[in-house]
Amino acid sequence: MRFVWLIILLGWTCYAIGQNSARVRELEQQRKEALADIKRTSLLLDQTQKTTKDYLRRLNLLSQRILSRKKVISLLGQEIAAIDEQTEGMEKQIRRLEGELKEKQQNYGKSVRSMYRRHSSQDKLLFILSADNFAQSLRRLRYLREYAAWQKKLAADITDKQSEITQKRNELIQTRKEKLALRSEQEQEQHKLQTEEANQQKEVKELNKKKSELQAQLRKKRKQAQQLDRMIEQQIAKEIAEAEAKARAERERLAKANKGKATDTERKADVKGGYAMTKVERALSANFAGNRGRLPYPVTGPHTIVASFGEQQHEELKYVRTNNNGIDILTSPGADARAVFNGEVTRIFVVPGFNNSVIVRHGNYLTVYSNLSQVYVKAGDKVSTRQAIGKIFSDAEDGNSTVLHFQLWKEKTKLNPEPWLE
Repeated sequence: MRFVWLIILLGWTCYAIGQNSARVRELEQQRKEALADIKRTSLLLDQTQKTTKDYLRRLNLLSQRILSRKKVISLLGQEIAAIDEQTEGMEKQIRRLEGELKEKQQNYGKSVRSMYRRHSSQDKLLFILSADNFAQSLRRLRYLREYAAWQKKLAADITDKQSEITQKRNELIQTRKEKLALRSEQEQEQHKLQTEEANQQKEVKELNKKKSELQAQLRKKRKQAQQLDRMIEQQIAKEIAEAEAKARAERERLAKANKGKATDTERKADVKGGYAMTKVERALSANFAGNRGRLPYPVTGPHTIVASFGEQQHEELKYVRTNNNGIDILTSPGADARAVFNGEVTRIFVVPGFNNSVIVRHGNYLTVYSNLSQVYVKAGDKVSTRQAIGKIFSDAEDGNSTVLHFQLWKEKTKLNPEPWLE
């Protein structure tokens, strides 16, 4: 039973250390992703000038970088805690191995002393020949051979156990070095965080001095956004009406062909007053919905979201409250807008403040790409996933700020695009 319990304990310790190692690797991967976010945000921040027009966006980028930095610090803390657990498990393993080694060494010592007392080959021969019968002689001969083999195996086990202990001690030393490196990195990240928070407060003070100018700018943007939404809503209503007209014409045609009998049409809407889809469009819509969380970002190159979906109260500027029907994605000058899924371009239009906008229909889902300086497609074109549909406008008066405004709709309902993107 003691042996069984030792095996169970060994198995559990190895499992725990293995699980902990996997957890450390997972945390390390998350930390690398957060550091990549910081690098990407810093790159875009460097491209964003300190102009009045762009101060709010700069502040959002600074806040975003600070959040990513805090995440890195938190993940480093979790990694250190996981390594502490891993170290404790390895120390237990070493203690157990040392106990096993001591026991084997004691057993080996006893056997050596026993053999020393009967060291001569004559003693062994007398032991065999003094048997009561031939069968007993054979058993004694076999016993001596097995005893010698056991001694050799015990000696080999001791050597292996010593090697294993040495290996575990080296692993433990390496793990402790990793912990010290993580501690040092955590301290560096804390220092960077303090510097970034101080810079953020400086920019907040500067922006507070421009309160009236910023509020006027926000009112202007709000009016432009309302105009964009009206254009999108009108287009959606128009497409729903056209699809319903086609469905009605199809019902009338089928009724005539079937002498007045009611017959189902191919075009059907999922909801009352919704867009009547063909069989192909229904399959496309279902496929689009099935890819929630896996759609590619609608821009090329490094990017970050600088304005989220819905109504937002600014954390630093209490007088700033925004309402966004999509998301704003900041990217590098020269970047293209690209389709997030297969679909059909249904309309291209211009709205002040948003330049060119393109609507792509994916069954009863629609995606909107606004603030394009050039458009590569036309209404009626079929587009595929990741296909470039236009060049994103870079504002020369705003430090070449390059921002895509992206919206996602289902029927007449606005959706938050973020959970849909990979």
